[in-house]
Amino acid sequence: MAILFSDLNFRLLICLLMPFIMILTETHSCKAQIISTAPPQTVTVAINGRTTIAKIGDNFLCATLDWWPPEKCDYGTCSWGRASALNLDLSNPLLQNAVRGLTPLMLRLGGSLQDKLIYGIGNLQRPCVPQKPTSDLFGFSEGCLNMSRWDALNRFFQLTGVQVAFGLNALYGREKDYTHAWDSTNAYDFIQYTIKKKYQIQAWELGNELSGSGVGASVPVSQYVSDVKKLRAVIDQLYAGWTTKPLIVAPDGFFDENWYLQLLQGTGNQIINVLSRHIYSLGAGVDTDLVDKILNPSYLSQEAGPYRSMQQMLQTNGPWAQAWIGEAGGAYNSGHHLVTDAFVFSFWYADQLGMAARFNNTAFCRQSLIGGNYGLLDHATFNPNPDYYSALIWKTLMGKNVLSASVNGNNYLRAYAHCSKGDSQSISVLLINLSNTTQFSVNLAITATAPLDTLVRQFEVPMLEQKTSGTSKSGAQRLEYHLTRT
Repeated sequence: MAILFSDLNFRLLICLLMPFIMILTETHSCKAQIISTAPPQTVTVAINGRTTIAKIGDNFLCATLDWWPPEKCDYGTCSWGRASALNLDLSNPLLQNAVRGLTPLMLRLGGSLQDKLIYGIGNLQRPCVPQKPTSDLFGFSEGCLNMSRWDALNRFFQLTGVQVAFGLNALYGREKDYTHAWDSTNAYDFIQYTIKKKYQIQAWELGNELSGSGVGASVPVSQYVSDVKKLRAVIDQLYAGWTTKPLIVAPDGFFDENWYLQLLQGTGNQIINVLSRHIYSLGAGVDTDLVDKILNPSYLSQEAGPYRSMQQMLQTNGPWAQAWIGEAGGAYNSGHHLVTDAFVFSFWYADQLGMAARFNNTAFCRQSLIGGNYGLLDHATFNPNPDYYSALIWKTLMGKNVLSASVNGNNYLRAYAHCSKGDSQSISVLLINLSNTTQFSVNLAITATAPLDTLVRQFEVPMLEQKTSGTSKSGAQRLEYHLTRT
């Protein structure tokens, strides 16, 4: 897609993430006032506005609803409360308004306990009861989603306007021998009920973190290939006659290149619609070095490897399938209070959103919407955590078409660019300053469609925010969004 610019109609939307996020709309150069007296370092951000390098989906912005009960604790801290899809207060107006604010939003219902969740429908041979702490897999007994709760959840989905991806129990019928075939009967009855009630499901996922060596449990890839083919047969049968069928998403695990490749080769064309993986690249939530990792550009860039590998794998072996980040909480075991639910985590989150889009992932599901120490919302108060506002600004400004953006001069400044949402004549640029000692004077070099020359606009990226919206000397209006610590 070509983007046309001229000196008269050029309009630039800039997202600046330093210790804050700011969006500028400006027709000419703009400078933010600086608190530090140190001279800024000059860098060039080159943006190719001639062609797109990737395209994200309508529901790129995604968040998860998990199944953990209040008894879920990590490192002596119990951070889930009543944030499970089974017990969340769906009538809370703060929750409803927060979710509406992020639409178009996709909610992914899933997590470790989805593979211990049965559905209270059909020929179920055991009682539909909640999870209880045990010594079993993941520390809890089998749980159950009754249909009255499923009805309530779907009323919430309809009220807030979200799309839904639902993770199915892929261990049903296997007991403790995960080499056996998946028993699809309970899932069949559940999907049939969902269709009968006319509930709209964007995607059905099979299992959670069962790929490769798995987390707690794993399924051999040859068996998983048979299982996902069985799910395809169920979907094709139950949705027969539908113009558009829900997507099938797999395997929703950690990226094991050989396992994923065998999955694609074994399933072939049009069995899997979405190849998905999870990201917890910062390590355990108990890690005392999380902040250092978040602000380390070399550490953040390591994740580009798996992104690139999966993109190339799909191009070569599965061009019919999309790529999703099915779950990304940064630090596993519920995150870390005052880190993954605090301002500093916006550096990681914004960088991951930009990187996922750059490598042609059509959805990025943040763990979690609510619950744990990495929720977009506080599980006790339902108030937004800082990353909620990062998501809100992304949703407001970043369009589907992704442009090439590169930084020349310092790896502590990271840049991502998209065509602006709802305006093909403008560009949204996300700049992330990971340094707390350096401010940058940025030359934006934007290559437009020939015969226009490269357009250069200069502004400064400070370490500390001290600027509000206003009018430039030229009389041009600009709009700035700030996310600060206070």
